[in-house]
Amino acid sequence: PTYEDLDPVRYLGNRSSGRMGFAVAAEAKTRGADVHLVTGPTTLEVPPGIDAVRIRSAAEMEHAVFSIMQEQDLDVVVMTAAVADYTFVEGCAATKLHKDDSELVLRLRRTTDILSSLGSWRGDAKYPVLVGFSAETGPALDRAQDKLKRKGVDLIVANDISERGAGFDGDTNVATLVFEDGIDPLSIRTKRELARSILDRVCLKFVDGGRSVPRHV
Repeated sequence: PTYEDLDPVRYLGNRSSGRMGFAVAAEAKTRGADVHLVTGPTTLEVPPGIDAVRIRSAAEMEHAVFSIMQEQDLDVVVMTAAVADYTFVEGCAATKLHKDDSELVLRLRRTTDILSSLGSWRGDAKYPVLVGFSAETGPALDRAQDKLKRKGVDLIVANDISERGAGFDGDTNVATLVFEDGIDPLSIRTKRELARSILDRVCLKFVDGGRSVPRHV
């Protein structure tokens, strides 16, 4: 997740545990890739041998991702993070906001859509392969197909977090892989098994493009 701080005590956050992203990172490392992991607040331990950057806010994640993009020649970018869509207009207050008897009205502004920015940055190039996620509370396929085109990416992993065995902070997930020329519905499986399915699809993209398997993620 990312956390958007309201004051030194409170923040706007979400229920993501980071398990899916860490599973993808670990699976890519097992396959021999050099892995750069950008992670929001989580209690998970970084898998051995992985370069990790810890951030807190959406703005910090955006900066970290594009810093790595500029420094490294990446083959694949997998955006599993549950990045906040909104942050506070006034930013983080220096001291705790104390309650009174009146209502508290908070003003929010949109954060940068990092995946869309990556799609625009890549333009018409084929690489790096861009993978995004689309978590919905209900049927996710239509929105995932729209995101695939609108954001200019290669693969969207769509899932209905209200479905049994799917969602945040669990060990399993249920998803549909959405790509330009089709979909691949996947039954319930562990998040590590889903990570394997995602990277298998990514590797097919490299084989179809006449390149060797990805080594830098």
